[in-house]
Parts: sequence; C-alpha cells; structure tokens
Amino acid sequence: MLLYLAADLLWASKIKGTADALSLPCRPVRSVEMLEARLADSPVTALLVDLDKPEEAMTMIGRLRGAAAGVPERSIRILAFGPHVAKEALAAAKAAGADEVLPRGAFDHDMGNILKRLSAKGG
Repeated sequence: MLLYLAADLLWASKIKGTADALSLPCRPVRSVEMLEARLADSPVTALLVDLDKPEEAMTMIGRLRGAAAGVPERSIRILAFGPHVAKEALAAAKAAGADEVLPRGAFDHDMGNILKRLSAKGG
C-alpha cells in the first residue's frame, strides 16, 4: 500500500487518481496519528510526503526513520516532493531520511512510473 500526505486537493487527487488508474492501493494520511493507524492495519511499501505541509511531512519522516522505528517501518520507502525553489526543504527531507526527494514537476511528470516502482516490494 502507498500512503500519501498532500498539501491540497489538487495533489491528493493527482496521486489518488494515478494510483487508481494503475490499480495500486493508495490511501491518504493527514497526521502522524493517521499514519500510525495505517501502519497498524496495512502492509505499507511507501510514504509520499508533500513538503508544502512541512511540519507533518518532517514528523512522518521522523516516525519512520527515528530511533523508535522498527525494522518494518525502516523498510518503507519515503519520497518527499515540493516546489523546486524550496531547496532547503528538499535538503532537510533528505537529511531526515527520505529515500528520494523530487521537485513537484519531476514527480508530476513521471508519477505513474514512480508509484509503480514504489508500490513494488523493495521499490
């Protein structure tokens, strides 16, 4: 299952619509509490976080990469995306443990392939 944090309805719709078109299970998370609930009820392969929601995004990255994270959580791939001009936010996400950071345009341009790759075990 793919989980995603989106800052607005536009990005939520793009991610969900692309995943649905590819028959990939995909659910939103809006808080670390929702993330915890999804981790408890579903095998999660990846988390996508929108850096336009910086506090939530960094908290979720920290939850999966922090000292309290177990082996299953550490194996979840994390992709952070945000505006290309937000170089500090992109760098901070990478430093916090995101496996990939992409400007929005690059993510949008290749979203289908990215979601397919991330949904595969070991993606």
